[in-house]
Amino acid sequence: MTWKSIGIFDSGVGGLTVLREIMQTLPQEDTLYFGDTARVPYGTKSPETVIRYAGEIASFLIKRDIKLLVVACNTASAVALPTLKRQLPVPVVGVIEPGARRAVEVTRSGRIGVIGTAGTIRSSAYSRAIKRLKPDAEVLTRACPLFVPLAEEGWIDNQVARLTAHMYLQELKEAGVDTLVLGCTHYPLLKPMIADVMGPDVMLVDSAEETARTVSAILAAKGLLRPSAEKGNHNYYVSDIPAGFVRVGNRFLGGRLGDVFQVSLDDEETIT
Repeated sequence: MTWKSIGIFDSGVGGLTVLREIMQTLPQEDTLYFGDTARVPYGTKSPETVIRYAGEIASFLIKRDIKLLVVACNTASAVALPTLKRQLPVPVVGVIEPGARRAVEVTRSGRIGVIGTAGTIRSSAYSRAIKRLKPDAEVLTRACPLFVPLAEEGWIDNQVARLTAHMYLQELKEAGVDTLVLGCTHYPLLKPMIADVMGPDVMLVDSAEETARTVSAILAAKGLLRPSAEKGNHNYYVSDIPAGFVRVGNRFLGGRLGDVFQVSLDDEETIT
């Protein structure tokens, strides 16, 4: 089991920020990344559809012998996680719970802001997760849909990005949140600019970082970590190779993507 890979999936390229943190935290581990680029975005799809997609991808990765699955997509974490946990023979980690846990740990006032895509914010998944851990927390949310194309375009700190950030974040700033959860895997690329706009008194919680810590803790507790002297290999699969995937992927990964293989999920039997 120790030598098996960590499986990670997302609706597209955003989950590469989670992969990047896992690679930094656990450089000895092999990973298999799946980006469902043919069917992105998930945020506009019905919960039933997202659960079906997640099941198909999980089947694909389980067949390739993974020891843990990371659902590096906020939408899929919000709606498909309970189903996957029930059905899969390996531990399943989402990106919402780790981020919520960290927010509760670091907040001083209990006033926590959450930013994400419209789908994630509409699901209230972060609010529920935070309130489960801290019932008296005040959670303020804001959908920031334009942050996704800005991150993919590489506009992470220019006039357009700053103006957008001020318009999105002003309300949360004025409400006096002391902690802000970056509830979308694209947002870590904009982290320095968001920190600048929110000011030094607001602690940013990066769900990607927290997810990597959680993965490390689970593998350690189960005795599934590879020896630290090893060097991990990383494989990338997508359901479609759109123009620019590698270019954007390199930006998100902070390095060079390896070979990207296009696969069809139609041949996969879904776990039910």
